[in-house]
Amino acid sequence: MSVTQTKQIKFYHPTSSASSDSDDRSDATEPIFIDATSMGSELNCCPASPTTVPAKSAFESPMRRSGRRQRTTSIGNQTTTANPCEGIIRSNNRTIYTAGRPPWYNCAGQQVEPFVIGICGGSASGKTTVAEKIIESLDVPWVTLLSMDCFYKILNEKQHELALINEYNFDHPDAFDIDLLIDVLTKLKEGRKVEVPVYNFVTHGRESQTKTMYGANVIIFEGILTFHSPEVLKLLDMKIFVDTDPDIRLARRLKRDISQRGRDLKGVLKQYLNMVKPSYANYIAPTMAHADIIVPRGGENTVAIALIVQHVHTQLQLRGFKLRETLANSYKDQPMPDSLHLLHPTPQIKGLHTFIRCKNTSRDEFIFYSKRLIRLVIEYALSLFPFKSTCVETPQGVLYEGKRMESRKICGVSILRAGETMEQAVCDVCKDIRIGKILIQTNLKTGEPELYYLRLPKDIKDFKVILMDATVATGAAAMMAIRVLLDHDVPEENIILASLLMAEIGVHSIAYAFPKVKIVTSALDPEINSKFYVIPGIGNFGDRYFGTEPSDEY
Repeated sequence: MSVTQTKQIKFYHPTSSASSDSDDRSDATEPIFIDATSMGSELNCCPASPTTVPAKSAFESPMRRSGRRQRTTSIGNQTTTANPCEGIIRSNNRTIYTAGRPPWYNCAGQQVEPFVIGICGGSASGKTTVAEKIIESLDVPWVTLLSMDCFYKILNEKQHELALINEYNFDHPDAFDIDLLIDVLTKLKEGRKVEVPVYNFVTHGRESQTKTMYGANVIIFEGILTFHSPEVLKLLDMKIFVDTDPDIRLARRLKRDISQRGRDLKGVLKQYLNMVKPSYANYIAPTMAHADIIVPRGGENTVAIALIVQHVHTQLQLRGFKLRETLANSYKDQPMPDSLHLLHPTPQIKGLHTFIRCKNTSRDEFIFYSKRLIRLVIEYALSLFPFKSTCVETPQGVLYEGKRMESRKICGVSILRAGETMEQAVCDVCKDIRIGKILIQTNLKTGEPELYYLRLPKDIKDFKVILMDATVATGAAAMMAIRVLLDHDVPEENIILASLLMAEIGVHSIAYAFPKVKIVTSALDPEINSKFYVIPGIGNFGDRYFGTEPSDEY
């Protein structure tokens, strides 16, 4: 952090102890033809010239290990994992990640660009099957699968009538809302939340509800015209074309449209001969020239899947990082940032800290004195929001020049579980405040924070937000929570992070990554230990507050 970004700490004097981008290769190299019927020797990263590989290969993804966390896939119309266990649950404004979403940003708070795979091919060529096979073999925590089928345009009355008699061409580029598609794909690549339309193939229309999706380590975008738009091509890191025999595609289409979409044989054949087949020849087949890899026979081509997975793993490793470890060893011996606001260490504040830091303090007393400190922290945090001058008349008929908060739209967001202990204080001082929750837990294998649960107001972008966590050590969990708020379009300057106790390294990490976020705490400790506890600290705040602490942990 540069010296110009750092100034002296601001102290607050309470008056009372309140009570309880990718390389665009669209015109660059020849594609790889991967056909398991021929023999070849190379299984390295994509070569520049066409290559064939053997039908039976000893190749196995280096990430396939027993006992690993199951992959989670966010799909346009549903959410699945590689096993029957659900990996993500959404209901209204609530999102539960049962597999844990790892960091999608670096130690500077900037989103790490995901690897975007585009899969193109004719109707019923097996694009979705190829995508699912890639996901199964990748074994990475988060993959988002987006289908071009979600972006069919809303039909007018005449177009809808044509669709009902199989005379509307759904395989023509004009059938898709390309502008919306580009907007959604761009936001996913930026790691932001998007609302994806849900298309009903039976009624030929969009459903009233949309599907909420997020960016991920890997984004797979599949559709018949994936390579048609130059703007979409620029967003793709790898381009795959699934080349399947026309007779097989027709047989699959007949089975799908009759059994799943309520069509009859005559209508399906009419649509195929008059629209699907000509559109493939005119708009889809020519885009094969943009492909980096051409996969004959779709999902049956296991060798092709293996090659693709190997290349993706290589790219992910090049982009990988250890967030918490990096934070713990950064920004040492730096002056405190200007964004830090620290309660003045009066004897009263020191006395309260003495109670909660003492290992022999009973749980009842720990809760009581913690609540007093939390109330002071929240009151100070509120004072940092913008205020405007106002004049009121007292009961004695005298005018009083006072202040009112400029915005009454304030939302408290707690980082579970310790941050939840601060909710009552913010509710006590802000009438009818809305509360959001974010659950972040540490992965015991990687040591990295992972996002498990979200419950935020849908219009949170319009609110001033007090983000609450009882203690901040490296700042990894707080950074993840701030990143979630930013991905929900909350302006950085509208966020205040309030914490009972923080380590200096955590303050630096957050201030460096998010300089416009104000940081409020009642005390600042100098270091953290190997377990990422603040030193001298207060132990595990959540365990002590909720009575769940194991013996001899600290």
